[in-house]
Amino acid sequence: MNYRPLGHTGWKVSEVSFGAWAIGGSWGHVSDEDAAAALQKAVECGVNFFDTADVYGDGRSERLIAQFRNSCKQEIIVATKAGRRLPHQIVEGYTSENLTSWVEDSLRNLSVESLDLLQLHCPPTELYSRSEVFGILDDLVKAGKICYYGVSVEKGEEALKAIEFPHVHTVQIIFNCFRQRPAEFFFSEAKRKKVGILARVPLASGLLTGKLNQHSTFPADDHRHFNRLGQAFDVGETFSGVDYDAGLAVVAEIRELLPPGMSMCQLALRWILMSDAVSCAIPGAKRPEQVADNCAASDWPSLSTETSLSTKSTWNLLC
Repeated sequence: MNYRPLGHTGWKVSEVSFGAWAIGGSWGHVSDEDAAAALQKAVECGVNFFDTADVYGDGRSERLIAQFRNSCKQEIIVATKAGRRLPHQIVEGYTSENLTSWVEDSLRNLSVESLDLLQLHCPPTELYSRSEVFGILDDLVKAGKICYYGVSVEKGEEALKAIEFPHVHTVQIIFNCFRQRPAEFFFSEAKRKKVGILARVPLASGLLTGKLNQHSTFPADDHRHFNRLGQAFDVGETFSGVDYDAGLAVVAEIRELLPPGMSMCQLALRWILMSDAVSCAIPGAKRPEQVADNCAASDWPSLSTETSLSTKSTWNLLC
């Protein structure tokens, strides 16, 4: 496993990290035992950065990580998120009272006195014009409730607005073979300001694993079943917002580019990691073998110019 600086936090994080949404909920059933095994395999593979949120299984993901962390001999960094407990995403909901309450909930769930990294969880665009919200986060840092804070965004313009605030240390943004636009207009500015970039939805909800097909089905409690058109939350969270059949067609083309011995997961993650502006990719996993496959992407050399350029050209098929 290779490690990269996370902005100017002073931390070096595993470039393939662990997204813990799947072990919390909305991805079909995952037992506590399977979740613990996946977390253990991640640490064995060198992962030291875990990304979760207070709403993943209504705190279940945070609590599973806390249980694991208490028994883990290695030191790990845990990033969580807040804001999605609001019944409706309105800026007026991001009050000092609410933010403090959400932080206190996460502190209890994670069994810690201070959160390593708190991220606003895809708040409304208008929030990035409200400096008082970031002032509340500064107060929480001063109070010792959080060490650092960042944002998770849905739109590129939100990312650019967020890093105008000097204490935003990280931005979590969708970036993968299907969604390449952040590299064109955001990465250079984030790099210039030494802001860490967390590439989320790196495998497009499983599309880029190459394991899905037109006959694949998903449990009723899996967001790939109930949110394909954005019925429950932002459509970008499910299959990166791309048309499922179009995505499968592109995956078939990308498969032709696979170097011998490389899996589709590893190619998709290796492609992301070829951008030095990215601090880490955060693929999710429900089983140890998925974790191992993801983490092996860090061991591969950069893709050939031919493969990289061919993969880049596939983006035009989806836009």
